[in-house]
Amino acid sequence: MAETFEQAPQAPRWRLPKQARSRERFDRILDAAAALFAEVGYDAVTTDDIAAQANTSVGGLYRFFPDKLAVFHALANRYFNQLQELFTALHTDETIHLPLEDYINHMIDAFDRFVAANPGYRAVFVQSRLISTEILSMDTAFNQAIVQQLADFFAVRNPLLEPEQRDLIAIVSVEVGSVLEILSLTRDRHFRQQVLVETKKLLIAYLRQYFQIESIAG
Repeated sequence: MAETFEQAPQAPRWRLPKQARSRERFDRILDAAAALFAEVGYDAVTTDDIAAQANTSVGGLYRFFPDKLAVFHALANRYFNQLQELFTALHTDETIHLPLEDYINHMIDAFDRFVAANPGYRAVFVQSRLISTEILSMDTAFNQAIVQQLADFFAVRNPLLEPEQRDLIAIVSVEVGSVLEILSLTRDRHFRQQVLVETKKLLIAYLRQYFQIESIAG
């Protein structure tokens, strides 16, 4: 039976297969691209390299991706989806009861573990600033989704906050975290850890004025 494809909503340049076997190949191509982008950088990688690393033919790659940039976009989209799933999973009923310092540490440490486990993430989001404005648009949409989730979480944590105020607090928190995250990825691991420590201090100091009560009574 002929395969059917759905167009990825955020990046119409690639085709997402519905059949399991083709989806496995699609994911293998993204895994290969992530490894190569992390190892040698976007500019040095070719579609031939990605196909060879994925143990597929170049023709097999072109069934899903018209060019290397489409692979780059699809990989970025996968990271955004994974991060949003991670953010959702971290905000549980138990998280609401955490002291503010523990909550901030919990969030930032979880994202740091994600970055450490996905070396391609750094390559994609540092280089995307130079390569693709489309990924910047995807990043904006991702941040907006996180802002909404965070605002909803803030509403539960401090019901006295006005909706407009908690939305603004969420926007500021996400934008500050995002900018410092990008900065932390521009140098070595030691520098990244230093930036993350300062990010925690900054967010704790900022949020403390709105969340004086360290936990919510059950």
